[in-house]
Amino acid sequence: MYYILILAVALERLVELVIAQRNARWSFAQGAKEFGRRHYGVMVVLHSALLVGCVAETWALHRPFLPWLGWPMVGVLALSQGLRWWCVGSLGRRWNTRVIVLPHAPLVQRGPYRFLHHPNYVAVVAEGFALPLVHTAWLTALIFTVANAMLLTVRLRVENSALGYT
Repeated sequence: MYYILILAVALERLVELVIAQRNARWSFAQGAKEFGRRHYGVMVVLHSALLVGCVAETWALHRPFLPWLGWPMVGVLALSQGLRWWCVGSLGRRWNTRVIVLPHAPLVQRGPYRFLHHPNYVAVVAEGFALPLVHTAWLTALIFTVANAMLLTVRLRVENSALGYT
């Protein structure tokens, strides 16, 4: 069942990429500019490695499913996906996996953006921690969390600058 969950998350990522490409085409047609292109490939590799790590660690190290840990992590994962798609819906055509900004467009202030500047990263952090721990892949959870924190320091700096937060 865990491998089916990983496959479902991978398929969800592919859907995100399709939406992101469609939104990027629309944004560029509206005169948008992209920022921080250099770190994007690292982000793709890191998020792909999360999925590979979840499978590899549970298989190679025979990690068990512990109900007292696994089921709460499934709950965290479900909440993180809900938040992610709330972000996608709130941003509409402006949502993207890349940092693409429409000049002179006001910042979105609806949905979770009423409360936080970057709610999608709350979802990413929660998911990156919870998904491996569904099946006690604690090494993957730890490594992804640390690597993602380093990446997010760069990503947030780029986004905050591009959006005029700094």
